Amino acid sequence: MAYPRQPLLAPNGAVTTSQPLAAAAGLAVLRRGGNAVDAALATAITLTVVQPPSNDIGGDLFAIVWDGERLHGLNASGRSPAALTRELVLAATDRRGAEPVEALGGAQAVGPVMPARGWLPVTVPGAPAGWRDLHERFGSLPFAELFTDAIGYAEQGFPVAPGTAATWAYGVAGHAGLAGAEYAGFGPTFTVDGRAPEAGERWRNPEAAGTLRRIAESRAADFYQGRIAAAIDGYAARTGGFLTGDDLAAHTSTWVDPVCARYRGHEVWELPPNGQGLAALLALNVLDGVDLAALSPEERLHWQIEAVKLGFADAHAYVADPERADVPTAALLDPAYAAGRRALVTERAGDPVAGEPERGGTVYLCTADSGGMMVSLIQSTYMAFGSHVVVPGYGFALQNRGLGFRLEPAHPNLVGPAKRPYHSIIPGFLTRDGAPVGPFGVMGGHMQPQGHVQLVSATVDAGRDPQAALDTPRWYWHAGRIVLVEPDLDPGVVDGLRARGHEVVVADQPAVFGYGQAIWRHPSGGYVAGSESRVDGAMLGW
Repeated sequence: MAYPRQPLLAPNGAVTTSQPLAAAAGLAVLRRGGNAVDAALATAITLTVVQPPSNDIGGDLFAIVWDGERLHGLNASGRSPAALTRELVLAATDRRGAEPVEALGGAQAVGPVMPARGWLPVTVPGAPAGWRDLHERFGSLPFAELFTDAIGYAEQGFPVAPGTAATWAYGVAGHAGLAGAEYAGFGPTFTVDGRAPEAGERWRNPEAAGTLRRIAESRAADFYQGRIAAAIDGYAARTGGFLTGDDLAAHTSTWVDPVCARYRGHEVWELPPNGQGLAALLALNVLDGVDLAALSPEERLHWQIEAVKLGFADAHAYVADPERADVPTAALLDPAYAAGRRALVTERAGDPVAGEPERGGTVYLCTADSGGMMVSLIQSTYMAFGSHVVVPGYGFALQNRGLGFRLEPAHPNLVGPAKRPYHSIIPGFLTRDGAPVGPFGVMGGHMQPQGHVQLVSATVDAGRDPQAALDTPRWYWHAGRIVLVEPDLDPGVVDGLRARGHEVVVADQPAVFGYGQAIWRHPSGGYVAGSESRVDGAMLGW
């Protein structure tokens, strides 16, 4: 008999993430007197070493911080190279045969799409600057101390966790057949004689240790203006890349105000575009006008699926870099707009399109401390090992976030110079009547907004604790009317969805349904936390 995983109850603080060693690094910082931001940074930095297929030094970061009084948002995503244009992408793809992939889940791309690997989808890595900027505003311990565990594991090695080993093998398999000078650094850095390390096998990456030490000692300046920047610039110039030292030197993070949707007496907070958190809020706005408690289980899931489809239709149509495009965020979140979208849902599975509002590979972690500070942070290089471009001697892969751009000339998210693409990684935060409930997130590309909707519903509608909410069987919609569901979902619900026109596929593939974490404030004090049981999730407290 399988017993359910129990939530963690902790009086002073908690750390949850997808890799136990990284969670332990964050907890060690809390116990040394660091705050929730210090713990989040130590966890995030360690994750680049112990879970490199999913996130790396060359990736991006987004965060929401509750400072004890209000929420702060940090968009630490990078921009495209100044030389990157649609014409360049099309010409380079035709000339070099770069690997194309399907557009973002649910997106209706017309014509060619961005290539997935190599230099074309590489954007400026934002994570190192994000670590610095979070620490500069909120950190309490010395910045360099937060790198201790990560550098130690990179130098001395660690046994690879089972979930990480599976993702690693998937990423190495995806490297097969990639030809070109830009890929030469991948094998020596991330394989053992051409294969992925196995679960339990000890792994070291001393080159990453050196890179992390330089970032720690220079407060990330070396990454954007020093030796590391020069190495990236030189390698790109030698191997046909477009990222330059000037692109790196021009990078900045952006502090933003989170945006919210009201849901049954709660407020669900996401970061504004260029992230896809808007899709979750749009879906919740639709659902907030429906009495889900009065519906049968299959009717509830039908409404959730249809609401998510509507949210994605709008997100894929409108989300872009707000510094370079007019993104109608406020109009999309208007209750009147949600009412119009809600009216489109029928008893049958639909194929929604974007509305017309009035104009005006990833890791997730959360932390909380004894002072009431809480952090929701997500970090990624996107697909397993990102672009598969590794600058020799530095031990990390560069992200392929440019895959989020579109190539339709009139699209607001059109690829172009110095632009942030549509971004899949989104941290979440829940409040009630303005008081903090806590941070949450579900990693997994296109799964993330729908994972947020399902986690919020399990918490608010069903009253489940964080662990029970995370363990609730999930569903995943990608495009069309196909919906994947986990084997534990009630067969009667599956039959009910099929009767409504959903093409339901039962899939025993945990990675498809995302990996989540959550920490809620306990009414009597302290915290209650949950961590993903589908992978190597860990929740630690003190």
